[in-house]
Amino acid sequence: MPESQQRPAPRLAPSILAADLGHLDTEIRRAGDGGADYIHIDVMDGRFVPNISIGLPVVEAARRATTLPLDVHLMIVEPERYIERFAEAGADLITVQVEACVHVHRTLQQIREAGCQAGLALNPGTPVSAIEETASLLDVVLVMSVNPGFGGQSFIPTSLSKIGRVRALLDAVNPAALIEVDGGIKPENARGIWQAGAGILVAGTAIFSPERSVADSIEAFRSVFID
Repeated sequence: MPESQQRPAPRLAPSILAADLGHLDTEIRRAGDGGADYIHIDVMDGRFVPNISIGLPVVEAARRATTLPLDVHLMIVEPERYIERFAEAGADLITVQVEACVHVHRTLQQIREAGCQAGLALNPGTPVSAIEETASLLDVVLVMSVNPGFGGQSFIPTSLSKIGRVRALLDAVNPAALIEVDGGIKPENARGIWQAGAGILVAGTAIFSPERSVADSIEAFRSVFID
């Protein structure tokens, strides 16, 4: 049986970190019209990562611009302080960094109690074992395939084996959970990342590009998975 029939093609989550924030509603609508599955929103505080990005007002604006699920990735210290507020702003999936959580189990419960799906993210240097005790509680594991903080970085090749190890862990305790991968993803490497076990691909500069339309960029990804 062809591989594409054995597993569904990955869902695509354009990251608005690379979008024109001056025309955010237009950019998000273009992504939705082009066939995106999620809108990915990176929240950075300048402490957990060396950059400051999007906050609550932008999540609220994104919610008004689309009915697509908002995939909110909190790259911040003390994420538990803001879970309810991001849920109220319109997040559907909230992912926190395992490295930023003192009480991971409690934080995941907090996300669920706020009415959102729960995700845990692993930085490139964080071992898969960091999610072993909470894997059964997760909807998504986000494997960072670059060091977080800035867009436009190159995919770290060793991330492929890590994706496979995460998939093996989830298959044992929580097979319904999806693996999301973020960092350096483009049409040229998307299929290999999917083959490793990814179910959601995050792409920023490869979608919001001055070289082609958002719709054409999304189609370039989709075409990789057509046999």
